[in-house]
Amino acid sequence: MRTYAGHSSPAESNALYRRNLAKGQTGLSVAFDLPTQTGYDPDSPMAAGEVGKVGVPVAHLGDMRRLFDGIPLGTMNTSMTINATAMWLYALYVVTAEEQGVAEVDIQGTTQNDIIKEYLSRGTYIFPPRPSLRLITDMIVHSVQQAPQWNPTNICSYHLQEAGATPVQEIAFAMATAIAVLDGVRDSGQVPPERFGDVVARMSFFVNAGVRFVEEMAKMRAFVQLWDEVTRDRYGVTDPQQRRFRYGVQVNSLGLTEAQPENNVQRIVLEMLAVTLSRDARARAIQLPAWNEALGLPRPWDQQWSLRIQQVLAEETDLLEYDDIFAGSHVIEDLVERLVTEARVEMARIEEMGGAVAAIESGYMKSALVQAHAERRARVESGEQVIVGVNKHLETEPNPMLADLETAIQTVDPAVAAQAIDGVLRWRAERDPDAVASALAELRAAAEGDANLMPASLACARAGVTTGEWADTLRGAFGEFRAPTGVTPSIAAGAPTDELRAVREAVRSTGDELGSRLRFLVAKPGLDGHSNGAEQIAVRARDAGFEVVYQGIRLTPEQIVAAAVDEDVDVVGISILSGSHRELVPVVVDGLRDAGMDDTVVVVGGIIPDADADYLRERGVAAVFTPKDYDATAIMGAVLDEIRSARGLAPAAQ
Repeated sequence: MRTYAGHSSPAESNALYRRNLAKGQTGLSVAFDLPTQTGYDPDSPMAAGEVGKVGVPVAHLGDMRRLFDGIPLGTMNTSMTINATAMWLYALYVVTAEEQGVAEVDIQGTTQNDIIKEYLSRGTYIFPPRPSLRLITDMIVHSVQQAPQWNPTNICSYHLQEAGATPVQEIAFAMATAIAVLDGVRDSGQVPPERFGDVVARMSFFVNAGVRFVEEMAKMRAFVQLWDEVTRDRYGVTDPQQRRFRYGVQVNSLGLTEAQPENNVQRIVLEMLAVTLSRDARARAIQLPAWNEALGLPRPWDQQWSLRIQQVLAEETDLLEYDDIFAGSHVIEDLVERLVTEARVEMARIEEMGGAVAAIESGYMKSALVQAHAERRARVESGEQVIVGVNKHLETEPNPMLADLETAIQTVDPAVAAQAIDGVLRWRAERDPDAVASALAELRAAAEGDANLMPASLACARAGVTTGEWADTLRGAFGEFRAPTGVTPSIAAGAPTDELRAVREAVRSTGDELGSRLRFLVAKPGLDGHSNGAEQIAVRARDAGFEVVYQGIRLTPEQIVAAAVDEDVDVVGISILSGSHRELVPVVVDGLRDAGMDDTVVVVGGIIPDADADYLRERGVAAVFTPKDYDATAIMGAVLDEIRSARGLAPAAQ
């Protein structure tokens, strides 16, 4: 039983972990901040506004020591949601454990280390796909040989569903990723054939569970069946125990709503049932989100509520006392067979393209997810897919838990970033520079050759190298990468509605009045890689008649301003989900004004509390949209009105 947690600083997060463990939590699930996830130190310009926001900053061994101070790593099972820098964070964890007297062979836990899906969903990749695959395979090889109780990779279909994947896509894309990883380990020649079953046995999955819990439960049974087939038939693993489909789960955060957020509690419970009801496909570990995550950072009390939900199910109900209650169900068997059959077709399509890496490089998988998400949005907007409190049953009594919204979520002290910067500067000043230089040279040599990168990473951890230095060294060897956005002309959500036709006509006529087609820049500043919303806004803006400019994730405010000037856009739409809107958005607004683009409208979308929305409007933002604004066509109409107002035109008839 876990809650996904970490914020502000290693010391603050350590205190939170200790409180959660005292309440009966049986493992830790560490959330790292975006600079840590993307390989930047707190004092990097790229880290501005992001330090400590969505997780804990870990810049060096000293931070890792503080994070686990007083927590016995010899008995703790620790899950780390980390990908591009997974090898590095694992190295810091190993050295911290050694300092506690715990050998690497005795540590227990999981690193997500599924960099492949980062190109499709979360966006915290750093390097091109093939070097990233090398990082994954090198860590798997090392762990199988040196840390047999550690799960070195956690193939993560969770974020695929967040990015719009259907159950079939979630199964097929995750299986294709696992195949790419296992093929990479096999083809590296680092593991003898007779030990390949040990590799398969250390593979694990991290899965999503949506509110359609019967279908989701069948999806898990389909996963079990397909994994058994793949590991037996493709890799010749004969031991059924090694072929077990081992997975953990977090239920669907995409389905959590800002409107009537109290409804999220029952959503979380129903989604948990999807991965617990069927004993033959039951999750080994569960972590639940908090009811108010669509509003902001949950408080410790909110996390406790999620933990208690798990404890009630495990310790009060009789669910765990019986064999699989769906065995022999024709309904379930038929549903599983359909999912398996359709997933096999999709897996074969990806295999024909050259596998998961090739399907990512070509943009196929990303475009498929953007298309699926566009179709989902269309169902929600039309009312075909009901979301209670959002598009149906809107009448509500005041929520007493939101009476004081400022205390209904946790906020990060603005001093956190300054403290982290001061800490990393002191760390660099106090270490042995010769040892650091030697370790980084060893890492660069290993990266430019074919040696396993794990020993050099461990040497870097012991020498006092920082997160940014480790990543920059590999950037120098591997280069960086910008993944396809998936926003292509072929993406369509279906036939245009009357509302969309009206907005499209208003956009066209406004362009005629102003003398040129309206241009819409969709921008993702900072390190936030959750691009699903930005992609859907880009698709809908195009369908509404705007000329759309979308350059993908991880842009600096200066790059956004430059793009706005170069493309002479009428509106800049900024998407931020990491909480860095107060720091980054004003920089864009001021940059546009300094560039003489006073008529360019700035709108912002994201998880933005009301007080922050007021602040952004005071700083020059025309409109703020949050998850309750689910109708993208209505958003286009509102944006158009802001453009017309900025140009001295009356609102358009829509």
